[in-house]
Amino acid sequence: METDSEDQKPILPVRITIYHAAQDDPKKNTALRLKRRGLARIVTSARFLPKRAIVLNPFGEIAFSPADKERLEQFGLAALDCSWEHAQKVMGKHVKGTSRCLPILIAGNPVNFGKLTKLTTAEAIAAALYIAGFKKEAEDVLLIFPWGHTFFELNQMLLDNYVTAKDSADIVEMQTRLLKPQKREPSKNVFE
Repeated sequence: METDSEDQKPILPVRITIYHAAQDDPKKNTALRLKRRGLARIVTSARFLPKRAIVLNPFGEIAFSPADKERLEQFGLAALDCSWEHAQKVMGKHVKGTSRCLPILIAGNPVNFGKLTKLTTAEAIAAALYIAGFKKEAEDVLLIFPWGHTFFELNQMLLDNYVTAKDSADIVEMQTRLLKPQKREPSKNVFE
């Protein structure tokens, strides 16, 4: 990660824009903390999201994969920051950009710890960066949270496998294998 010598704020290789719906406690809101650290730009209306950016949308029909890296570098990454209780309503609005849902991951944050796919905005951004090949930057995003390391500890195997996918279809296939009930030794990798 490079730093700007004037204000010492980290510069990520990807522009990150977050639509902030102001539905959560501002003290616990990860998007606002990313903004304060200079890691993301906050917008208060979905119409201000970059038109061609990858939009992380848990209701998207196409899985985010390493194949999205070039679009990510060119047009940026957009995240939608809202309460999970109102997510369907917020995400259902017409949102500019290319919607992608993240593959199955486990929340490491204290509010939704251990729940599948109930990630904070910061966890979602870090996951997308990691899957796109920006591992160091992904770790830096979560480094500002006391629980950030927990996300990587819980998801290391999953993330390392998702990084090897060619495209969205590979991600879906990996998830299918992960969710498929099967008899296996407890120490055996679910992707084998």
